Amino acid sequence: MSSSAVMAICLKRWPHYIHKITKTKNIMTTASKCEKAMENLQKNPYFEKYAERIASLQKTSPEEFLKRLEEQEKSREQEKKKKFASVDTRQYSSVLNPKKDVVNKQSVEDKKLDEILKIDLVQDKDASEIQVIWEEYHKNKEVISATIPSPLYREIKERMVENPTFLFPLPREQGYEFIMCQSYGHAVHFTPLLAFQVHKENAPECLTMIHYTELEDKGIVLMRGEYDKNVLNGQEAQCLANQFQIYYNGKDEDKLKLLHSFTKSPDSFKHMDLITELENITLV
Repeated sequence: MSSSAVMAICLKRWPHYIHKITKTKNIMTTASKCEKAMENLQKNPYFEKYAERIASLQKTSPEEFLKRLEEQEKSREQEKKKKFASVDTRQYSSVLNPKKDVVNKQSVEDKKLDEILKIDLVQDKDASEIQVIWEEYHKNKEVISATIPSPLYREIKERMVENPTFLFPLPREQGYEFIMCQSYGHAVHFTPLLAFQVHKENAPECLTMIHYTELEDKGIVLMRGEYDKNVLNGQEAQCLANQFQIYYNGKDEDKLKLLHSFTKSPDSFKHMDLITELENITLV
């Protein structure tokens, strides 16, 4: 599945159902394409050892010959994606320009909803009216936002405490880049894994999501996320936010197992399982 297809799936909002997108290619059968394939094969250092066998297969079954070549090419592409899973040119801005000071997580926690939305002005509104106001306010701003039912947020918050750190794969042109998230109180901080490996606690964040609980008595929690535009675009920030909610809401057993595995038995955790889950994602 292409990274753009995976991104499209990632951006879907539950409760939609997503069907895996597959692509097929026609097997090459023309003589000119056979000749081109042979030219590429001859560059392989082991070509001479198997030249006679290859020539025989090409002559007796050109379609089978080309099918095998195509399978080998797919295998090489998959290995390349794995090798460059954390490579993307935009991430170098964060690696080469780390923050000078350690992030003050507490200062983020001190942020109040009243700095964004005057609570006094919405006290007479119900949850649905506040949701409309919140969405309209952020519609043309370069941030992401959401309105979360209070019972659901309490479940998410419980898992944030139990599993304060996790990884998410982000579709990129050359494969996937892994983004690490860390939860502190009602805030979630996202950092490119490569940047964290280089700069540790000084690594710059690419996305910070804050959950405001001041209106929890009305049955809602408001979320606002600000992202570094040198590292992420709006769709990528939304993709990370959606993955966070899917994993931390506890409704998918497979994803919940991965969350617990990362926290409780990291030695057995396989990060490629995260990519598999993302490519086969079904939002419920």
